[in-house]
Amino acid sequence: MNSAQTNKNSKHALSTVDIVSLIVGTVLGAGIFKVPSMVAGQASQDIAIIAVWIIGGLISIVGALCYAELASAFPNVGGEYHFLQKAFGKHLAFLYGWSRSIIIVTGSIAFLAITLGDYMTKIFSLGPYSGTIWAVIVTLMLSLLNAVGIREGKTTQNLLTMFEIGGVIAIILAGFYVTPLPEATQVSTVDVSTTNFGSLSLAMIFVLLTYGGWNEAAYLSSEARDQKRGILKGLLLGLLLVTSLYLLVNLAYLHAFGAAAMAKSSALASDLFDRAFGRSSALIFSGIVVFSCLNSINATIIFGSRSSFALGRDWKIFSWIGHWHDSGTPRRAILLQCVISLLLILFASFARQGFESIVEFTAPVFWFFILMVSIAVFVLRKKYPNVERPYKVPFYPLLPIIFTLTCAWLLWSSLAYSGMGALVGVACLALGGVALIFERK
Repeated sequence: MNSAQTNKNSKHALSTVDIVSLIVGTVLGAGIFKVPSMVAGQASQDIAIIAVWIIGGLISIVGALCYAELASAFPNVGGEYHFLQKAFGKHLAFLYGWSRSIIIVTGSIAFLAITLGDYMTKIFSLGPYSGTIWAVIVTLMLSLLNAVGIREGKTTQNLLTMFEIGGVIAIILAGFYVTPLPEATQVSTVDVSTTNFGSLSLAMIFVLLTYGGWNEAAYLSSEARDQKRGILKGLLLGLLLVTSLYLLVNLAYLHAFGAAAMAKSSALASDLFDRAFGRSSALIFSGIVVFSCLNSINATIIFGSRSSFALGRDWKIFSWIGHWHDSGTPRRAILLQCVISLLLILFASFARQGFESIVEFTAPVFWFFILMVSIAVFVLRKKYPNVERPYKVPFYPLLPIIFTLTCAWLLWSSLAYSGMGALVGVACLALGGVALIFERK
């Protein structure tokens, strides 16, 4: 099925509000409940903590501007897969589509589902394997819901996003409601010029991981009602909203705890709710995390199935998933994604630590391909100078250079963090190379 047919079937079903909802749902994930304490442990000064969150938001917006140019010039349901194919050829695009479909997206769905299962068990236990059972149920139900049609999927996403934003606002209000700890009101006298650059770099890695997911909007480029500016408006509005919420959450934590106490807490939001409303509020916090995970899982299912569909559309070996149903969804791709995610959930139930390591080891592969997408901005301007670009990155080539250097730094950092474990990602790509051999036969 070609791009025109896909557009016809999907009927440009996604408004700017829908795109904003999907972006917020993907970015505003469970990380915001854990990462602030990790950042505080590296950037011990209030001003440094707020600064890294602001810089992280700005870097994400710069990346979004680059993606908006690619999405408006080359709208396609394949998103990054399509951009890489246009810029560097089909083989590199295949390897990206392969690694994304088999490991990156399905690993994210499984990890989020397991996190949800752990918190749902605190609300209502289903027995000794409650976490795994809840993870399986949620993955199945949301996959089936999105297979029914895009209207059902996006309506669910909009509702979940509203609930999640409400939960984050509740954390913000609680943070400013409680009486600050004595150390939170003390003015620091530490010289910020002595702050360790390595610590700030690590804090920035944590922050950018929390902002991750906005790039998924590229997979909606052919389904946006506003083909010229829909993705751009969705990305900017979504990231501005997320950045504002992240800053307010951290300001609320700093008000309630101070940087030192933030760094010592392993469950900031839970500790905050305990102080504000008592121990019984643990159920409220669990509910907030559950809605956050539901939101992110639903958005990831929508985004991930689009890239799998594009892979099947272009390659014979995966042609059976390259089918776009009249309901406006790639049903077969959703099915494959669901099955792999369920297998990972079951595997993780027996070897949780091993599963978490596999998910972490996908980071070098992920950042390598995002780096290639950033370079594609320059390559595609050179290869296709006459293609209409309804939107162009401002201050070209400065902003794309900043984004490219940031991606290269994150690739290097993820390799340094994973060490030998990065070979797992390489092995995944090698299997994709074997699949390419069979494709040629």
